Amino acid sequence: MQYEEIIARLKAQANPENAAGMARFGINAKNTLGISIYTLRKIASEIKKDHALALKLWDSGFHEARILASFIEEPDKVTGSQLERWVKDFDSWDTVDQVSELISKTPYVLGKIREWSSREEEFVKRAAFSLIAEVAWYDKTLTDRDFEELFTVIKNSATDERNYVKKAVNWALRNIGKRNKALNRRAIKVAQEIQKMDSKAARWIAADALRELNSEAVQKRVADK
Repeated sequence: MQYEEIIARLKAQANPENAAGMARFGINAKNTLGISIYTLRKIASEIKKDHALALKLWDSGFHEARILASFIEEPDKVTGSQLERWVKDFDSWDTVDQVSELISKTPYVLGKIREWSSREEEFVKRAAFSLIAEVAWYDKTLTDRDFEELFTVIKNSATDERNYVKKAVNWALRNIGKRNKALNRRAIKVAQEIQKMDSKAARWIAADALRELNSEAVQKRVADK
């Protein structure tokens, strides 16, 4: 499937009513066509992985085309400079979270977590914690020691009051704590430390994380891990 054909297909499936609904959930309405993730994944399944095509789709500027680009991109061909270009375009939480799935499969992931967690831009910073949540859930090659450094990154940003950052910090902490029993205990301790910080965001992050990490469902999940 060629670039022009894909763009024409996306435009043909534009749904202004859906786009308006997405905006109500905090998704940036600029260049948004209102196409569901389900539909984008279906389109992606019809396209071969293609690095050059992914770059062109991203540069189109369309919200859905950028998410589609991340679905068809080849992780082994992604470059560090490409990620820096893309992260500057992040303008919506859903783009961050979908593209993080791709970034988590590249060798740059841990370096970008460290770099982006120190950046001030809201969606760049969110990306760091979305990436932590991704690798905590899916990456079986990382050790408990790898996550110890990430706990420090989480604590350092726990007082950020911005909605899309604090929710991602919370998500990252919870996902690490669901990885195994040892990390669950460590995540609970970190959450208790965060709870003592003089910050409304930190108290919310900690309370929400502790509620889930101490839950019967999570304790059962990590019991034998």
